Formats: sequence, C-alpha cells, structure tokens
Amino acid sequence: MRVVLAGGGTAGHIEPALALADALRRNDPQTGVVCLGTERGLETRLVPQRGYQLALIPPVPLPRTLTPQLLSVPGRLRGAINAAANVLDQAQADVLVGFGGYVATPGYLAARKRKVPIIVHEANPKPGLANKLGARFTEHVAVSHADSPLPNATFVGIPLRREIATLDRLAMGDKARSYFGLLPDLPTLLIFGGSQGARSLNQAAVAAAPYFRQAGIQVLHIVGPKNTEEPEPASGGPQYVTIPYCDRMDLAYAAADMAMCRAGAMTCAELAAVALPAVYVPLPIGNGEQRLNAEPIVAAGGGMLVDNAELSPDWIAHNLLPVLADPGRVAHMSEAAGRMGRRDADVALAQMVYDVVRSAGRQ
Repeated sequence: MRVVLAGGGTAGHIEPALALADALRRNDPQTGVVCLGTERGLETRLVPQRGYQLALIPPVPLPRTLTPQLLSVPGRLRGAINAAANVLDQAQADVLVGFGGYVATPGYLAARKRKVPIIVHEANPKPGLANKLGARFTEHVAVSHADSPLPNATFVGIPLRREIATLDRLAMGDKARSYFGLLPDLPTLLIFGGSQGARSLNQAAVAAAPYFRQAGIQVLHIVGPKNTEEPEPASGGPQYVTIPYCDRMDLAYAAADMAMCRAGAMTCAELAAVALPAVYVPLPIGNGEQRLNAEPIVAAGGGMLVDNAELSPDWIAHNLLPVLADPGRVAHMSEAAGRMGRRDADVALAQMVYDVVRSAGRQ
C-alpha cells in the first residue's frame, strides 16, 4: 500500500500525520509513505527526523473563508496542485490522507484530479478551510470532536505518538522526576506553552515562584527556546526547574501531577490520553478554538480553565495551589481527564485507510 499524507505547517497538523504513518508501518513495514509539505513548515525538520520521505510543493496563501474565489487563485495554486499531482503519480498513491493546513488544499485538489481516494482528518472543533474543502470530495472524514459539523464525520480522536499513547504515568513517575532533577515525593506542576513557549503564561508562573515554594510545590517549566524567564534563585524550598525545550514530553508528563498550559488540540488530546489534569489557558487570539478544545475536558472534571487576561500570580495562589495541595482532588481530576482521552486513534485511522483502499479496489 502506498499512502500520501498532507499535513504540513504546524506540529498540530504534522504530528497526527506521523502518528498515522507509524501505525501503518507497524502493521506493514513495507507500506510506502510520502509526506507533502512546504519549505516554510516544521515538516522540513520533523518528517526527516522520523524517517519518512518529504516531498515539497510551493506554499500558497489562501482566503480565510470558503468562497468561489478559492479556485480562482491564479498561478501559485495551480502550480501547487500540479506539484502535488506529480507526487501522487510518482508515489503511485493508493490514498491521500489530509490533516488540514495550506498543504492539504492542493493535496485534496490534486487527489480529486487524479481520482485518488481521499480521507480527511480534522483535529479541531471548528474545521479549517482546507478540510471544509476536502470534506466535499469524500465520504471518509475522521474527526476528534463527536459534534463536528463536517459531513460524514466519524469520531476517531487524534493520532498520538506511541510514547505518549502507551505512557504509564504513575509507573514512570520516579524515573521521570529524577531525569529532570526533581524530588520524587513532592507535588509537581508542569508548565509549558507549546514548542515556542507562551510569554504571558511564563511571566505569571515565574512571578508566582515564591507562592510555589511556600506551598511546597516543585515546578518543571518549559519556557520555550526564545524565552529567558527564570525565577530569582532562592535558598531552600522546592525546586523550580526551567528548561528551554523538551524533546521527552512523555517524561515531562510522567513527572507531573498537574499541568498549566495552552489548549491546542494536540495538547488537550495528549493530556487526556495520559490522564494528566491541567489548568488550560487558551490562546487569546484566533477563533476561540483553544477554549473549545479544553471545555469538554473541564466540563468532565479533568481540568480548569482560565482566560489569558485573568492569569496572574494571585490567581495561581488562590485557585491552582489549593488543588495541587489536595492529592484526593488531583486523583479525581486525573481519572476524569483519562475518561476523556483516546489512546488508539492512530489504530482507528489506520483501519479507515485500509478500508478505503480496499473498497476502492486498490489493494
């Protein structure tokens, strides 16, 4: 079987695509996988790191809404569609699986042109432009929110890396804390803001460092590679460990009793899968989808939600610290978060791929 994956640009598009690729290869190491991308996206680093072939096509800026003008974008879109069609031809693709983002639009249009079966995966509660278009071309639509407005939607969740999907947080806790230089027996808060960090979250957390120490809570804070926030050194009290970047998020999750973070789709899916409760601080820009990502987990009792403008050291002291100081409440929130998680979305989406290819007579 030969599969082309279209999910470039951000980690939220790339990581689910790579998790699917891993699932397909685990089942059959001979599966051909080619990832579509552009020279501007994170895929130029992430895809080769995972050992998959990357085929670059021209980046195309598109309108933000689904209008007739989409197909009239001249020149560059036509060139990107032709480039994507050439990739499909060279790969002898049996199916194209798109995950949204700019690279998916020419992928969908090229697949339709070449009569290659299409599968759409949508990670967000509000579908993006590319997946709204792709869903018009196929009956095979996988979503991570059961109430997705896309037609023919089947709930599968978000495919996750195996080291996250198979993580036993409690069994790995002591090893993980030792890895980061933390003590094994103190309540531990993990703070992170995505691959680049989050300045407002960082500033509030660092300013709250005295409160953490007074409460006997140790902190693992991933500040982001371009950020320099760090609390003033203090003698005595629990550790406040800052690191610029973490390539072992499985260990970061295992080290923590609770997290404080943004609410991207991948973040919410990973935390729920590993049953780690969190304070979600949705990104204050965009269409509000980060709040929508976190709301079901919070409503189920698996987290807390605070607006970016309301997050402050005082909020942390009066709202977060009392929770972390109550092991029973943390355990209850962990169980609630875990009930909202799905660890087998990669397997479910891989099965959809097999079914579509088989029904199309390509296998």
